[in-house]
Amino acid sequence: MNIIEKIATELNIKQSQVENTIKLIDDGNTIPFIARYRKEVTGNLSDETLREFGERLTYLRNLENRKEEITRLIDEQGKLTDELTQAIEKAEILSELEDIYRPYKQKKRTRATIAKEKGLEPLSNIIYMQSDKRDINEIAKQFIDPEKGVETIEDALNGAKDIIAENVADNADYRKKMKKLCNREAVVTIKAKDENEKSPYEMYYNFNETLRTLPSHRILAINRGEKEDYLKVKVEKPDEKVINYIERDIIQDKNSQFGKLLEESIEDGYKRLIEPSVDRELRNDLFEKAEEKAIKVFGKNAKQLLLQAPIKNITVLGFDPAYRTGCKLAVIDENGKLLDTATVYPTEPQNDVAGATKVIDNFIEKYHINMIAIGNGTASRESEMFVSDLISKHKEEIYYAIVSEAGASVYSASKLATEEYPDINVSLRGAISIARRLQNPLAELVKIDPKAIGVGQYQHDVNQKKLSESLTGVVEDAVNNVGVDVNTATPSLLSYVSGINKQVAKNIVEYRDQNGSLKQRKELLKVPKLGKVAFEQCAGFLRIYNGKNPLEITGVHPESYDKAEELLTKLGYTVNDLIENERLTQLREKLKQVNVKEMAKELDMGELTLQDIIKELSKPGRDPRDDMPKQILRSDVLKFEDLKEDMILKGTVRNVTDFGAFVDIGVKHDGLVHISQLSNNYVKNPSDVVSVGDIVNVKVIGIDSEKQKVSLSMKECQ
Repeated sequence: MNIIEKIATELNIKQSQVENTIKLIDDGNTIPFIARYRKEVTGNLSDETLREFGERLTYLRNLENRKEEITRLIDEQGKLTDELTQAIEKAEILSELEDIYRPYKQKKRTRATIAKEKGLEPLSNIIYMQSDKRDINEIAKQFIDPEKGVETIEDALNGAKDIIAENVADNADYRKKMKKLCNREAVVTIKAKDENEKSPYEMYYNFNETLRTLPSHRILAINRGEKEDYLKVKVEKPDEKVINYIERDIIQDKNSQFGKLLEESIEDGYKRLIEPSVDRELRNDLFEKAEEKAIKVFGKNAKQLLLQAPIKNITVLGFDPAYRTGCKLAVIDENGKLLDTATVYPTEPQNDVAGATKVIDNFIEKYHINMIAIGNGTASRESEMFVSDLISKHKEEIYYAIVSEAGASVYSASKLATEEYPDINVSLRGAISIARRLQNPLAELVKIDPKAIGVGQYQHDVNQKKLSESLTGVVEDAVNNVGVDVNTATPSLLSYVSGINKQVAKNIVEYRDQNGSLKQRKELLKVPKLGKVAFEQCAGFLRIYNGKNPLEITGVHPESYDKAEELLTKLGYTVNDLIENERLTQLREKLKQVNVKEMAKELDMGELTLQDIIKELSKPGRDPRDDMPKQILRSDVLKFEDLKEDMILKGTVRNVTDFGAFVDIGVKHDGLVHISQLSNNYVKNPSDVVSVGDIVNVKVIGIDSEKQKVSLSMKECQ
């Protein structure tokens, strides 16, 4: 297999792009670095394409290694033929390759191996070849050997049939044909273990759907229902078609003395050996496809959540709701520093509204708070009603926002939280996290295991190693897309920067603590274990504000400083004009007029790199998240009882799944916009229409008061 050709075809890119990208990856460059600073080399491949590229490259290389290993193992047995070599070379997936190798694998003792030990393989060959004119019973009589356990003609024939059955089961072509037929015609049927038992899986209590049309979210739901012992799942396969296909291939004459023996062997081989094995493989293939889709959906949602617009330069009161144990409060200043904490009891059972009001009013006056971040967990809506009532009595403009608190408890009890706030009670750390998520979602959410941030689809059912690898890549792309202030970032945030691991991230913070703020990027080379290679990978993603070189508040890489300065000189400016508002305004106009093609020739550099430099110089210090939808700020509360059908509301997309989007409209539970209600046009993937964090207008089309569920539509709001 030509890996370069295959990846080029799959990703619809040029072979030269594949060759160049493989070299960059093999040379140890990170995906964010390649995506951002090697556009000329890759032909401008995006970070998402590069991630997919990396996964396929690893898979195909593993496939090639396995082909070499299987070829060697079969050759060592003296059974390698040109036909086998060709079949191995043509295999495109690992399961197909393993099917080819199956007959040559070292087997445990099976009915067939026992029959071979009894000397019955020659008899099985005679039956299979179907050319011997002698009576089969006379032939079988020659193989009777009581010492070996073959006492009758029937024993001999049964042993021979066991050998034929296993040979049939080991035939890669038959298994391939069966899988192809099943993928086209098989039906998944589901029944309830107990039809009277209530469960979240009641819609599947009497359900069937073709294998090929079963969507990934349904596969994962069915698997979970089966695992939790609510559902019985069966794959109905076209058994007769497969058996007939094998019989037509093997049996020359069904009316001959060998016909019935072969029919019995084929049926036994199919039902006892092929069918259960292929059933497992079909279920595994189904799960793997669903798993891959779920991981992609989770990754896309997580990236959008991480890139939500921060609310800057405000003091925030974090409000972590609860009942019996009280609501935890934390005041965070505009730089993310903790100013004060408290616990109040405005909810059941204490209902100390007056006491809670006094504490919060005091905080508002003392710290000039104009924003309250309320966690969306237990007692969230009661807390929201309390906060809404409280701020309505203030003359100042005070707003609140509902913030996802997914993973806040995980963070609160973590080693990292203990290091950050050793003297703060675990229960209060959640309120700190909630406040900071509003101020800077990215910086706060990188402290939490990505699986715990609450935007997945059956994330606990998928391979945790694959999920973790995928999400680490997503977080890396988000962090490097935004850029990181090297002088204020936590080790958690720094560890996701291209080229920086956890130890180096800690070393940067220690260096900062000992030597004060870094004044220029090249100072990073003094940080222990941060060598030239790591510096090349990380430098462009780290920002230094109020440093020696204004270029370092941009994403211009040190390797391009000369070109950036030369460009500025040609336009009549210097790097210092990047921090002079009036001059910067004039510079922006000049940069808009640059003929990229001609200027790239003058500067002897790539057009894509020049475009990036122009973009960075136009908005030095710009935060790309500023272009993302802003958090909905509220001052009054919407109760579930207030909802009416046909109401038009504004909400925030909290999660996107295969079957639709969940939108926070300000009531206790997020409403669902089913995929069929996302647009007036056909929607294949909900993520093509909406993303986590989007602010959307929705119409209420259904209210289930008993289950507190709301159905929404975006069709008439576009």
